[in-house]
Amino acid sequence: QVQLVESGGGLVQPGGSLRLSCATSGFISDLYVISWFRQAPGKEREGVSCISNIDSTTYYEDSVKDRFTISRDTAKNLVYLQMNSLRPEDTGVYYCAADWVQAICAAPLAPGFYGAWGQGTQVTVSS
Repeated sequence: QVQLVESGGGLVQPGGSLRLSCATSGFISDLYVISWFRQAPGKEREGVSCISNIDSTTYYEDSVKDRFTISRDTAKNLVYLQMNSLRPEDTGVYYCAADWVQAICAAPLAPGFYGAWGQGTQVTVSS
């Protein structure tokens, strides 16, 4: 059973940085994609970034491009989301999710393909 656990959220001032971590376990195949989604109050969940486990292909949604960096440590089964130059509009609950059905890291990041989700970690950007 695939399990994902996020950590690293918190309160940060605009312009600050945070690094989120996603601990992964339970995969029986190497063919999967890990993505980060976020959900702000009153808004739909949106895909932010993804990384392929096979070839480390990455994708970033336009609003986070050049500010966020996704990476993975295969030895530790961790996926990171380094978030720099944070803005108030980045506030929300951040979830990592795994897709082993389509397993393609590319737009659009559609929640329906993801078979496992973490519990989420709150990110608040405010002065």
